[in-house]
Amino acid sequence: MATELGAGSRGRSDSAATRAYEYVKQRLLDGRFAGGALLSENEIAHELGLSRTPVRQAFVVLQGEELLDLYPRRGAVVRPISPSEAEEILEARLLIETHCAVRVCAYGARVALELEPSLERQEAALPDDALEFSAADREFHHTIVAANGNSFLTRQYDALRERQQRITATAVSRDPALIEEFLIGHRAIAAAIEEGDRELVAQWISAHIESTRKLTRRRPI
Repeated sequence: MATELGAGSRGRSDSAATRAYEYVKQRLLDGRFAGGALLSENEIAHELGLSRTPVRQAFVVLQGEELLDLYPRRGAVVRPISPSEAEEILEARLLIETHCAVRVCAYGARVALELEPSLERQEAALPDDALEFSAADREFHHTIVAANGNSFLTRQYDALRERQQRITATAVSRDPALIEEFLIGHRAIAAAIEEGDRELVAQWISAHIESTRKLTRRRPI
């Protein structure tokens, strides 16, 4: 019985830590916890109705994922994405997305149809739902990369996913007008793919990523 009780206790502890982890991580990725922000164990524990222990456990995991920096007796600070790191991420995106978008022009009508649901979600996010838009934005770009059919490239691209989402969410939260600008770019990319215009799709992807790059050069995310 004691063993069963112990196992149940550990299960509840793990469940609480998972809940705290998912709560904090979602807010890190969608920009609600911005780079440089100080997170309090006490405040988050109170918001979730938990003790401090599972929150502390979640913070440790997120530190291992390079999303937080822990400071004894102070809490955790959200690790910013520096301009140099953002530049590297955007360069990797440009290379992978351009390659894949050019390739999928060969079967553009099918890919354009697959892109439509994420475009509709983006449209619904107008004028200023940054959280919904950043999720739909990620879906849009992933669809293009995955449509190329190269599982290795898709895995490499997905490895950048969390930092990409932070960059997009922070950019549009700073300037909600970007939602409409990004949507225009996305529709142009989808149209170029549907038409099979490889040169045009490459130009639009380059312009689209450059818009984000200009924002990240101003200050850390």
